[in-house]
Amino acid sequence: MYIQRVVIKNYRCLKEADVALNQNLNVIVGNNECGKSTLLEAIHLALSGQLNGRPLQMELHPYLFNAELVLEYFVRLTRGETPEPPSILIELYLADDPALSKLKGTNNTLGLDLPGVSLTIKLNPALSDEFAQYVSDPSEIRTVPIEYYMHEWMGFHETPILNAREIPLNSSLIDASNIKNNAAASRYIVDIVKESLSAKEKVDLALTYRLMKHRFLEQPKVQTINDALAAKRGMVSEKAISLSLDTSARATWEAGIMPHLDDIPLPLVGKGEQNAVKIKLAMETSAKSHIILIEEAENHLSYSSLNELIGHISENAGDRQIFITTHSSFVLNKLGVESVLLFQRGASVRLNELQDGTTRDYFMKLPGHDTLRLILSKRTILVEGPSDELIVQRAYQKKHGKMPLQDGIDVISVNSLAFKRFLAIAVLLKKETDVVTDNDGSVDALKKKYADYLQAQGVSIQYDDDEKANTLEPQLMKKNGLKIINDVLEKAFETEEDAIDFMIKNKADTGLRFFETPIAWDAPDYIARAVR
Repeated sequence: MYIQRVVIKNYRCLKEADVALNQNLNVIVGNNECGKSTLLEAIHLALSGQLNGRPLQMELHPYLFNAELVLEYFVRLTRGETPEPPSILIELYLADDPALSKLKGTNNTLGLDLPGVSLTIKLNPALSDEFAQYVSDPSEIRTVPIEYYMHEWMGFHETPILNAREIPLNSSLIDASNIKNNAAASRYIVDIVKESLSAKEKVDLALTYRLMKHRFLEQPKVQTINDALAAKRGMVSEKAISLSLDTSARATWEAGIMPHLDDIPLPLVGKGEQNAVKIKLAMETSAKSHIILIEEAENHLSYSSLNELIGHISENAGDRQIFITTHSSFVLNKLGVESVLLFQRGASVRLNELQDGTTRDYFMKLPGHDTLRLILSKRTILVEGPSDELIVQRAYQKKHGKMPLQDGIDVISVNSLAFKRFLAIAVLLKKETDVVTDNDGSVDALKKKYADYLQAQGVSIQYDDDEKANTLEPQLMKKNGLKIINDVLEKAFETEEDAIDFMIKNKADTGLRFFETPIAWDAPDYIARAVR
């Protein structure tokens, strides 16, 4: 049993999301604030009916609604229009499994006959008149008045879901990073350990803990102190004062026990080890869960520790569907790019579903670092080699006074044959991308090569029409002249041809000299357009 697809509308930062999922492992990769955590939270909410560990109705607040949607709503109200009140929809389309047949139906926005769960947060119809009166003066309102709202939890068979037990699919959300302090971390671990104990073991532990408290009072030194305190009767109270340990119901073993690792209290162990322990224990005690949602497993971990943890997750996944959000190219490579879900504010693509089979195979074999750079950047500039990368980096710095990465722009050197493969992902993710390329002596051939992308939204193919200046080196000469080239290279070439021949034969050194030189030089026009 697993989730095939998730549709989300207007939940937090996800205004529109339609995400197809892998059956077993989903490594969700994306930049900060792209909605990765929101996606996991929405899935868990739709399966459990809980948010932050409490029933949804107790956790309803205005900021669950997409901010852009809310702003649009109040702008339209101000114009005198009567728009539909903001609402939230989360739909989980499940595998067509006989065990899920009681949830099967067509009560979903896509009209598919599948098992599934729908969770809606919407205006309570019984309070619509009061709501209309409340929003009649939109100038006084800044957030959605959730007091007039309700949530509706339904199966695709159009029958209300009263509690999570009616859904044969269980989920566990593991986010060790949200344990803010030592006490909370200890309680988190104790809760997980407690889940793994049998009823008898829990009773034995409770009785032993209470017996230990009683034995405390039997210690001679404690009795001596209490005798001394008893002698003070009448000084602060007419009753005898004594010291003891709390044995009331509120002082259970859970509150008094501190988890240890190799005899060291857990809060004093390194953050990375704490994180790994939490994730492993949570996976062990989530054996009955079909869906495991893990938030950024790499937190505080070195490569070696992360390698061990990711290996543990892979080995213990079984037939469960696992979701892992990450910023780490190491995690991406370790778990395999075939499991990667590239995610950007609702837009998503799985590498194993790229239509071009050769492109899909290329990224399956490519180490994940460059793929991750493309995904996480605000804008990408693709270049043909290290020398081009140095020239572009320096040209950007000269124009803007800082390196491209400081503006979230990543300059990636790729083989010229791979440009279109990266563009296939860029277009799907609507990622603004420039290709800085030589014309190689034939502009017509270049246009034919990139015919599918010349008009693509967000994609710019930057080249020069001068076929005589067919690569970077003659382009630098054309723009700067022999004197500046000689000054930068610290040479004394007598002809442009000799200088160009030297630069072509020494590409890396040429690029480095242009990058480091204090001498003023100008970038070729096609590069200048890319560093706009």
